[in-house]
Amino acid sequence: MKVVYDRETDTLTVIFADAPVAESDEDKPGVILDYDESGNLVSLEILDASRRIKSPSQIEYQVIPVSA
Repeated sequence: MKVVYDRETDTLTVIFADAPVAESDEDKPGVILDYDESGNLVSLEILDASRRIKSPSQIEYQVIPVSA
C-alpha cells in the first residue's frame, strides 16, 4: 500500500495494488474509487484533500495485533 499527497493538485491517493485501472467511480463528490478488470479496488483518490482532511500531508499507520 502506498499513500501519495500531491500539494500541487491537492489530491490524496491511497494505492492498494499495482494494477492497471480499468474503471473509476466517483462514489461521493470528490471521492474516486479505481478498480481493476476483475472489480478489485486498486486505489482511492480524494480531490481537494486539504478541505476534506485535517492534515493531508501527515499520515499515521497502525497495525492492530491479532488476538490469540
